[in-house]
Amino acid sequence: MGALSLYAQSRLQRQGTTMQLTVAGRPMLILGGELSNSAATCVTDIDSVMPRMARLGLNTVLVPAQWDLTEPEEGHFDFTLIDRTIQKARENGFKVIFLWFGAWKNSMSCYAPLWFKKDTKRFPRAMTRQGKPLEIASAFSENVFQADHRAFKALMEHIAHIDANDHTVIMMQIENEIGMLEDARDHSPEADRQFKGQVPEELISFLKKHQKDLHPSMRDKFSGKSGTWTEVFGDDIYTDEIFMAYHYAKYVERLAKTAREVYDMPLYVNAAMNSRGRQPGEYPSAGPLAHLKDIWHCAAPDVDILAPDIYDTGFKGWVTQYALPDNPLFIPETRCCANSGVRALYAFGEHHAIGFSPFAIDQAPDRDTQPVTAAYDLLRQLAPVISRHQGKDSMRGVLFDQDDKESVIIDGDLTLTCRHNFTLPWDSRATDGSTWPEGGAIIIRQAPDDYLIAGSGVVVVFQKTTEKAQTEQKSLGEDGFADAGGDMSKTQQSQRFTGKRVGIGYVDEVAIDAQGQLQYLRRENGDQDHQGRHARISVGDYKILHVKLYEY
Repeated sequence: MGALSLYAQSRLQRQGTTMQLTVAGRPMLILGGELSNSAATCVTDIDSVMPRMARLGLNTVLVPAQWDLTEPEEGHFDFTLIDRTIQKARENGFKVIFLWFGAWKNSMSCYAPLWFKKDTKRFPRAMTRQGKPLEIASAFSENVFQADHRAFKALMEHIAHIDANDHTVIMMQIENEIGMLEDARDHSPEADRQFKGQVPEELISFLKKHQKDLHPSMRDKFSGKSGTWTEVFGDDIYTDEIFMAYHYAKYVERLAKTAREVYDMPLYVNAAMNSRGRQPGEYPSAGPLAHLKDIWHCAAPDVDILAPDIYDTGFKGWVTQYALPDNPLFIPETRCCANSGVRALYAFGEHHAIGFSPFAIDQAPDRDTQPVTAAYDLLRQLAPVISRHQGKDSMRGVLFDQDDKESVIIDGDLTLTCRHNFTLPWDSRATDGSTWPEGGAIIIRQAPDDYLIAGSGVVVVFQKTTEKAQTEQKSLGEDGFADAGGDMSKTQQSQRFTGKRVGIGYVDEVAIDAQGQLQYLRRENGDQDHQGRHARISVGDYKILHVKLYEY
């Protein structure tokens, strides 16, 4: 089967400062949606859900591949659901990412087959410090690995056999939100034995070699010397987590190597976040978390991406932890909500993401899916333009809420002051007491005087950097003029303006064709650009604006 890897045409390749996904040699943005866990557990459900996903505007569907349904009897495989998923994806014109729900899903071994679950002697469980067995298969059991590996390899071989010519399947997720719960690490007899041993030299060497680039928390923990786990990292719960992360990652690496040999495509693992002040074991300890990235990169080099599943508040902060020079950004799961559309635009614009995927999009109400569909329509149009600018300094993203209303972008000798559209005075929703919906956009510089703004709920003011320093920002009233009169000091009156200003030549709403060419729709002048003062897109509208500037 190894030779079939030559035909796998999804690849990650470097462009500028980031990695870019290509499929059949062409760049692709994953405009994804992940199905709810039980949405593809029978043929009837697959037949129903796939056309609905196409109508939402997705180009990729993330679908569980479940061990218990793949190998219901030991050694006997059934790929009916895999085949049907691929068939329906082709009929509806989109790609598939399979999620291997093998030994672990959300930490637990709930998707392992019943024959595996019942035989705890062959397939031992992880244990807490108090000796309580958990519904979590032990990563230290070779029997556990071999059973998981056999099923995963059979799945990869089957996909290679049926998909080598069509390339419907473009990525694989190995396991799901891997991690220990109730304790920071496994305390089964074999796990305890290995914890008392020496830290593998492989890990010591890796951390020494990359010491300058280590995550700050790892740099603080690593003593720089060899020894046992407590001698190298200290004696606390976070050392337990580091130990467990190394062994989870080694387990996943063995699966990843098999995937590479059978049918080579991008591989990723996803992480449940360590949020809300929780400690290891209160969140899934030892998963592919940002503060453990160095452990995972060392022990699982064949895994391409450590991906965040983002459900908590603070979207921008979570994304920043994972959009790193050594880790391209892919968001395989995030809350499907009214803010998902602008968050997608921000992720692609600011962090040059490979893809974005709201979770359980098949179960979400229209009020939450409509913004995703609207944003994906813009992103589909922008895809050839975004692909040209990925990894370069000519593309940015902004995202605003009621507390985080402004972002200033310095672009050469221009300053772009970007704000939430509700900072303007003429939308009553800004002051009616309701929570502001988020606003966001991609901003792309096509030339020094030429910008594209694609998004919703944003306003952008363009100024020369020297001009901004000499300009006083006044609050605006409902008529768009100064909110109230004020006294200018004699100093202000006597100061002479120096340098040039930048003006807006025009703001056009545009569409973009498949070749990336702008198609004029309408001119946004007068009240729509505040008489040449800014470019803006109202909350709830999703538009692409083409802004042409001039100097005077």
